[in-house]
Amino acid sequence: MLKGNFFRGLGYLGEGFRLIRQPGLRLFVIIPLVINILLFGLLFFFMGELFAGLIATAMSWLPDWAWLQALDWLFWILYGAVIVLMLAYGFVIVANLIGSPFYGYLAELTEKHLTGQEVNTDDSWASIIKDIPRALWREVQKILYYLPRAIGLLIIGLIPVVNLVAAVLWFLFNSWMMALQYVDYPADNHKVSFPALRR
Repeated sequence: MLKGNFFRGLGYLGEGFRLIRQPGLRLFVIIPLVINILLFGLLFFFMGELFAGLIATAMSWLPDWAWLQALDWLFWILYGAVIVLMLAYGFVIVANLIGSPFYGYLAELTEKHLTGQEVNTDDSWASIIKDIPRALWREVQKILYYLPRAIGLLIIGLIPVVNLVAAVLWFLFNSWMMALQYVDYPADNHKVSFPALRR
């Protein structure tokens, strides 16, 4: 069970930013972040090119009336809204999938830095690469845990009157998921299974 003082927990955010500046830790934050930014940048570039072609095709079917040309701007605004939604929901999931092997090792190095004690794991790049399937499976377990509950909360949000508590439930559930997400990396280093961590 995850327990602790909320405000003390907020202080750990600042401590985390101080730790990131440590030379041995910085690399394991930068690598997954750069990979994620490149992937999303390429995705949005190709989606933009595809969308521009679709808009050009759709606009060629319409009469050449000036007021219809305003639809072009409307389509681009809708495209921008879709991109923002994809970024909001997809970036974190993809970042965690890509970064999971790095984050486990980052948790290990951070624990070593804070406690001075060695964690019994191999610290080579080969070990990080070897851990990719296991780390990805761990992320998939978290997604499989999250999705049914998120769908349940979405359904609650659609029920009149009951939906008044949906925002509070979403906040509590997502807070719980964030705690699980980031406590999982050091727990995994100590061979604590995801089902055991949830209890």
